[in-house]
Amino acid sequence: MELLVLGLALWIAAHLFKRVAPAARARLQVRMGKASKAVFALALLVSVVLMVMGYRAAPFLPVYTTPGWTVHLVNLGMILAIALFGLGSSKSNLRGKLRHPQLTGFALWAGLHLTVNGDLASIVMFGTLLVWAVVEMVVINANEPAPDPYTGGSTRGTVRLLVISVVLYAIITAIHAWLGVWPFPG
Repeated sequence: MELLVLGLALWIAAHLFKRVAPAARARLQVRMGKASKAVFALALLVSVVLMVMGYRAAPFLPVYTTPGWTVHLVNLGMILAIALFGLGSSKSNLRGKLRHPQLTGFALWAGLHLTVNGDLASIVMFGTLLVWAVVEMVVINANEPAPDPYTGGSTRGTVRLLVISVVLYAIITAIHAWLGVWPFPG
């Protein structure tokens, strides 16, 4: 569990550093140039590795049991979470409807995983990531003016986003199965 907590702490610190210490981040960028981005990218990669290792090594300590039907809810919701995550980079006409589509998709992903995983390690990981995503949105809203809403896009872009989301969902499902976690009932 220690590796999981360390990974979560590193994830949060690397993401929030720019927001809570903009002057220090600017000094670092002046001193290191583009290499400063590589430092944060490496920190995020290490944080994900630590989270995965810590989560997989954590003992299974059940806290709550979820009803079986929630698996269906999560599977449908995951397609939406993936679509929201990609919405900010899409050519969808829905892109301008949300200020933080990627963070919203991430928060939905974390919340959905809490819906079907009631063990302590899952609560620590997905609960912390859900709180982080919400805090990140609040901090961004407090510190940065709202950008002009995206006005481009098309229905064709929305359909493309949906197709890509379904394909990514299939890939993510295959990765879950490869890791030994079957995301479907039965």
